[in-house]
Amino acid sequence: MANIQAVTDADFATTVLASDKPVLVDFWAEWCGPCRQVSPILEEIAAEHPDDITLVKLNVDENPQTPAQYRVTGIPTMNVYQGGEVVKSIVGAKPKAALLKDLSDFVG
Repeated sequence: MANIQAVTDADFATTVLASDKPVLVDFWAEWCGPCRQVSPILEEIAAEHPDDITLVKLNVDENPQTPAQYRVTGIPTMNVYQGGEVVKSIVGAKPKAALLKDLSDFVG
């Protein structure tokens, strides 16, 4: 997770909601196979677009409040937050090209 920092329920508001640029939050868990599949793809996107979007991970097992607040019922779920609001929600593991297409409004 070189380019992707972990967030918790405690620092979600300051790290994600108060950010001045879009933030993609990867809701994941250790036991989730598709989450492990998508993780290296998100690493690549974070490395390739550091000025466009911030990527963070939130472990749903360790931080249950935030996923409940945003009605995250399946993982992996990747929500993009901008101006404190969810502006995009991507559910399920996808190949890099599909993720980049979904994120085209946020990455150059």
